[in-house]
This record gives sequence, structure tokens and C-alpha cells, in this order.
Amino acid sequence: MSKTVPEMDLAEIYTAPDTIDSSVIFHTIYDVVAFVLYMHQQIPSTVQDMSVEFDSMHSEYKQLIDKGNEVKASFRRMHVSRMREIKVGIKRLDKLMSSLSKLQTALKVIINECHNIDRVVLALGGSSLRPQNVYVLEFPCRVDVSNAGDDFARSKAAEALSRKAIRTLISKDAGSVTYPGPNKLFVLIKAPSSFNQPQHFLPKRDFKYNRKIVPLRLLIKCRNQDQEVAASTSEDWIWFQCRHVIKGLAMNAMPEE
Repeated sequence: MSKTVPEMDLAEIYTAPDTIDSSVIFHTIYDVVAFVLYMHQQIPSTVQDMSVEFDSMHSEYKQLIDKGNEVKASFRRMHVSRMREIKVGIKRLDKLMSSLSKLQTALKVIINECHNIDRVVLALGGSSLRPQNVYVLEFPCRVDVSNAGDDFARSKAAEALSRKAIRTLISKDAGSVTYPGPNKLFVLIKAPSSFNQPQHFLPKRDFKYNRKIVPLRLLIKCRNQDQEVAASTSEDWIWFQCRHVIKGLAMNAMPEE
């Protein structure tokens, strides 16, 4: 008996046709990644807050090292204890923050090299084939990401579309479940088969998941654009899985030093 593919829970988001560019695509994808991690309790606070905390811990640790020889004997035990505490905190966040940074780089690479971003899948679970939750972002309107260079500064348009996407996810009860334990977030992007960045992406040819769940599909459409732009028929489009998998943190456990 063949397995039936569940219907997607579709939500449409509209934006002005002249606002979709490389910066908007990058920030929308990354902000949704950050939101999914937070709402599914894979991280203890928002990615922005965790970045500030991580940088702050590094700064304080450096200051404590610099002041090590100046600490009075009566405060030395407290000084060493604080250094140990910060070191454990850095160790706990280091792999996650490194993975997020590498994912940002990978997204910028694929956006720069592909002239249109068609579809992005975020699969949360033990593996990309058996996820517990799936989110699909589609950009059917024409996206001009050519000559993007390194300009991925957050624009007002990027901020507006990210907020729309996140508000829509909230309205669809994304992440409204009890803590499932630490999971992995896999990012897959449909791109031309000629795309070749093995340090960041692994070609999958096709992508199917076996679990009977209802994916949430965000269709980001341009106003006043009646016809959706299909992927170029002159190129073979396949799925690419990002090598930088984001592993959620165990909320009630701290690593041994």
C-alpha cells in the first residue's frame, strides 16, 4: 500500500514585488530558523539574546584572565570559580553558535550563486527523513539575487517580511507543544543541480520524508504579480541539504567541565 502524503497547511504572505532581494531572502530564512528553534524549545532564549550572552561571556573571560595576577589571595578562589563557571557556559553554547554562524555563511553562498531561491525546508527531528515538524518557505515571485556580493545588511523590507512570517507562524500555533527534548534542525534548499559548494551543501537529488505529519507552508507572494515564476526548465533543479545541522540544547543539563 502506498503512503499518502499529507496536505500542507498553507499560509500566504504578500509583499511588494520590488522589495524581494538577497537581503530579504537571507534574513527571512534565518529569522524563521531562529524562531523555530526557540518556539520548539531547542534553545533557552532567542538567538539574538544568546549571541549577546555568548559575546559577553567571552569578554568577561578575557578580562578575568588579564586580571588573574592582580587578584588578591582572599578573592582568588572566587576568581577561579567564576572563570570555571564562564568556561562551562561558553562550552555549552560554543557548538550551537558555531553551527548558526556556519549556516549564515551557507545561506549567503547559495543566495549569491543561485539567481532564484525557489523553496526552503526546515525539518526538525532526529533525521531529515523522519522529522517531527516540517516548515516550508516558498518564494514563487521573481527574486533578483544576482550581484548580491556581501551586502546582506538588514533592510526595512527584510525586517517587515520576517515579522510577517513569524506572526503567521505564531497564528498557526508553531511550536505549541511540550518540550520534546533536544532535536536537530535540518535545512534543505531547492537549487539548480549545477550549484556546487560541497563544504556547505550535500546534493540530495530528491527529498521526501516518511513521517505522516502536516507541513506548514509559507507561500511568500508578490502583490500585483498574477503569474508565479516556475523554476527554469533549462536547468535541473534538485534538493541540497545544508551540512551545518543545528543541534538543540538540553535544557536541564550542563556539560561536565
